Amino acid sequence: MMDFDLRVAWEDGERIFYRNRRNRTDDPAVLAVLPRSEHPAPLVLERFAHEYALKNQLSSAWAARPLELLREHGHVMLVLEDPGGRPLEELLGAPMEIGRFLPLAINIAAVLGKVHQQGLVHKDVNPANILVDELTGQVRLTGFGMASRLLRERQSSNPPETIAGTLAYMAPEQTGRMNRSIDSRSDLYALGVTFYRMSTGSLPFSAADPIEWIHCHVAKAPVPPSEQLATIPGPVSSIVLKLLAKNAEERYQTAAGVESDLRRCLLEWQARGHIDDFQLGKEDTPDRLVIPEKLYGRAKEVSALIAAFDRIASGGRAELVLVSGYSGIGKSAVVNELQKVLTSSRALFAAGKFDQYERDIPYSTLAKAFKNLIRPLLGRPDAEL
Repeated sequence: MMDFDLRVAWEDGERIFYRNRRNRTDDPAVLAVLPRSEHPAPLVLERFAHEYALKNQLSSAWAARPLELLREHGHVMLVLEDPGGRPLEELLGAPMEIGRFLPLAINIAAVLGKVHQQGLVHKDVNPANILVDELTGQVRLTGFGMASRLLRERQSSNPPETIAGTLAYMAPEQTGRMNRSIDSRSDLYALGVTFYRMSTGSLPFSAADPIEWIHCHVAKAPVPPSEQLATIPGPVSSIVLKLLAKNAEERYQTAAGVESDLRRCLLEWQARGHIDDFQLGKEDTPDRLVIPEKLYGRAKEVSALIAAFDRIASGGRAELVLVSGYSGIGKSAVVNELQKVLTSSRALFAAGKFDQYERDIPYSTLAKAFKNLIRPLLGRPDAEL
């Protein structure tokens, strides 16, 4: 680690980025990433190792590519290629002019598309992980410590404080409260939050705690950017809102579709200083078959569960509702549809499942449910507990 002459470039949450001082022209241009904490949690170190393991799937054309993972005297340092530029986070503040926003948004959408073409889901797209060269306009992504090689994965309903990712930019399904899987469209939601902040100067939602952030993403509609700022053209506002759709099926399906619509906006803006309304997503063609994760034929059962909850929440007595049926017909999927409703009400959700192989264990189902409920509660601050 002592072979580098490093200076702090910027800090981001649990990481500190250092740039190598290039005393000679043959010195390598590198970014060194170290944990902020002297004694980082194991999960932080796992993310460093995971990002390094992806080095052969990441290209210097669109990512700050890992070079080495160094361990010395109990410390860990991830060495990345330094593409230059600064984090987008440092460039944000006042709303960007449309003439500046559109070219940058196009480049960000393009590099995110490259990530998805490699079969990766980034899972933490936000301005701190987007490097921008202001002179050339080139964009690189970093922060691949949580990236997934799975085209689709299910997020469990963990306590808000332990969910991996940046809550302000997190897709509804990534919270584990939507009964839906995470895929590349989750990155597109985070891209929408990023675009919203770039164009308006503020986030689409504000919250005081993790539970409130989850409620906003799952249940709250954002104010259209064009209502926040009258200078934002209607089609640009519509693109951002489409990215921020709660259900993945209603968003753009590909980053290429986003890029195409943004390019059309840029052409019209440069030619006439005005953008006419047009049909969004005409070039948004998925590169694979994606079956919607929507429950069919279960509206009556879900409505009965929601009605029972509403009665209890409005001051009624406790009720017991049993969901029965043969294995594999979707009982768990029906019950998990409640999570969206409970999140909106800031209620707690716990589930236990009857197992035919545990029928000789007394109260095993109730034990599972209460274990899932109480363990996260015991990790909360004393005042909240």
